Amino acid sequence: MTSAPRASVTRVVDWCDTDAAGHYHHSSVIRWAEAAEADLHVRLGLPHLVGVVPRVRYEVDYLDRLWFRDEVVTSLWVEAIGRTSLTYAFEVVGPRGPAARGRMVCVNVGVRSGAGEGAPPEPWPDDVRQALQPAVP
Repeated sequence: MTSAPRASVTRVVDWCDTDAAGHYHHSSVIRWAEAAEADLHVRLGLPHLVGVVPRVRYEVDYLDRLWFRDEVVTSLWVEAIGRTSLTYAFEVVGPRGPAARGRMVCVNVGVRSGAGEGAPPEPWPDDVRQALQPAVP
């Protein structure tokens, strides 16, 4: 059995997270998922990944509405790591259960965004790959 690196963050749906219908706006989910991703990077000793792993794919299934002041827990984990890419899966759970599930695929460009526009993906360094690999108990 393996255990994928995982992080969870708790947030409260704020007024700015809602849309004209009064429930959460779809863009809130990516912010919550990225907050969990940042937490995971810090806990794994990889804060330097911010800015060098742009998204190339993002998908979400919206399962339930979340309303202003609802507490939500967003969990994110490493689903797969390739030679140059990384797939995170995530789930947002609200007071009635799962509200959104999705995936983000990132690539390692090896330099901060803007410094190497159009840079081809680079293989993950060994220390990053090791930190992101599922742990085998």
